[in-house]
Amino acid sequence: MIRSFLMALGAAAVLTAAPVRAQSSDPAATLHKLFADEWERGLVESPENASNNGDNRFNDRWTDMSLAAIAKREGEDRAALAKLKAIDRKALSAADQLNYDTFQWQLERAVERQQFHEYLQPVSHQGGVQTADGLAEVLPFASTKDYRDWLKRMQAIPTLVDQSIALMREGVKAGNVPPKVLMQRVPAQIAAQIVDDPTKSPFYRPFLHFSDAIPQADRAALQAGAQRTIREQLIPAYQKLAAYFNGEYLPKARDSIAASDLPNGKAYYDFLARYYTTTDLSAAQIHAIGLKEVARIRAEMEKVKDETGFKGTMPEFFTYLRSDPKFFEKTPEALLTHYRALAKRIDPELVKVFKTIPRLPYGVRPIPDNIAPDTTTAYYQPGASDGSRPGYYYVNLYKPEVRPTWEMMPLTLHESVPGHHFQFARGLELPDAPMFRRTAYFVAYGEGWGLYAEQLGYPMGLYDDPYDHFGQLTYEMWRAVRLVVDTGMHSMGWSREKAIAYFKDNAPKTDQDIVNEVDRYIGTPAQALAYKIGQMKISQLRDKAKAELGPKFDLREYDDAVLETGSVPLDALERHIDAWIAARKAGKA
Repeated sequence: MIRSFLMALGAAAVLTAAPVRAQSSDPAATLHKLFADEWERGLVESPENASNNGDNRFNDRWTDMSLAAIAKREGEDRAALAKLKAIDRKALSAADQLNYDTFQWQLERAVERQQFHEYLQPVSHQGGVQTADGLAEVLPFASTKDYRDWLKRMQAIPTLVDQSIALMREGVKAGNVPPKVLMQRVPAQIAAQIVDDPTKSPFYRPFLHFSDAIPQADRAALQAGAQRTIREQLIPAYQKLAAYFNGEYLPKARDSIAASDLPNGKAYYDFLARYYTTTDLSAAQIHAIGLKEVARIRAEMEKVKDETGFKGTMPEFFTYLRSDPKFFEKTPEALLTHYRALAKRIDPELVKVFKTIPRLPYGVRPIPDNIAPDTTTAYYQPGASDGSRPGYYYVNLYKPEVRPTWEMMPLTLHESVPGHHFQFARGLELPDAPMFRRTAYFVAYGEGWGLYAEQLGYPMGLYDDPYDHFGQLTYEMWRAVRLVVDTGMHSMGWSREKAIAYFKDNAPKTDQDIVNEVDRYIGTPAQALAYKIGQMKISQLRDKAKAELGPKFDLREYDDAVLETGSVPLDALERHIDAWIAARKAGKA
């Protein structure tokens, strides 16, 4: 899972872009100028995105979430699409046709989703202005200016709170509100920002420790300014948010959980399923695939259970895995040490399944305490696009008694190496690719690769313990269950309780994880469908390559080939692998 510390920001369609004709006689030059202009626009309009990419020019501001700014951004998206369509695709090289197609895919769906007014739900149980402090995790804090920029961002929180409240009010008027069962988690998140002592504020964390580069003469003033800002601006702003959210918004949140219950909800869920999987699969087709995969993996689980010597039933084995103390570390510190040791165990085995190892390093960090209770088991934060910040694998240390050790190997393979870290780091190393391609993230490709990476633990020799093997099957089952429960809740009338029960019946993940996962599927409809669909496509393409290449097939070369495109829709990946197979059959590679 890839984590962004702020919510994805939608916008409404208000303006209509006029047809635009390309001005340059060189289609490639026009195309790349459009790419560069749109990349820059994205950084200016989303300072959080700039910060995440290591571009520090806008570290003193937040995205403008006023209705006027949202309308302007959406008009600019439509104008960009018109400019792209005015370029003669046939006159481009094969590489630029892939760039063109990828950019068109992104823009067309950005414009299509405008009709659903997602910005009317600016706060979720997984992010919003109440967790804005999390952005500090990716900021450098290497100079006095870095701290002053953070102070300016802190001082702008009251405006961001007012904009969020205004959007929520519009959402209430339109009947576009989130499920109450999720929103009940948010008051505690807001309350965490309302502190008696400013030094206990999550926003103050960067001021607790300074690097040697910060002059001693500046430190006291920076700390005093931060404490004053928290006391005089942040706390009153969050008190205002709490009063509105708890008193007005939460009571008006909807009792239903299905995306189909939103205005134009069925079309919205159908769009999200297509968007996240980058396919045309319907909810019913995805549900059927999930049921079939659950049955297949369940049979594999039975075999591995027998290998452990356990004599009871599968439900009894699940209970054993969820509860026996030998499967749990006793302290957060021990759990973090275990995760870091696993990551280092994986590193030397990577040469068995790859010829190309990315240059960017990665580290293992704990998920911040204020979001850990409502967050998944782990996530990955990509490194800076200029290489100035490594990637980070964030692990959840909250309640180590619900974090079983048998899940740690597949989780680490997925979130760090060779999963998300390889995928993002290799993307940044794409030669001559425009920035939007180097940093692209198509969920089916990215999360499909992460799930595929879990299975690379077998040729790497990392599943020698049957419990770790069962952990891998549990994680694959987890993603298959998603296909069933996500489509079940959002398009087939399943209740939250039915989804939790189905999950618990088919996977030994702990109750804490299962509830958080199901709530995540409610809060981010269809996103979880992408994992298994993407992994199945990557695995199917590998099987095809093995069958057609025979003794010429090399797993290391295949894995490199999947990553060398960067993140793309699944049909683009399939075309690339088909060409790769043909080149090897012809002896051209």
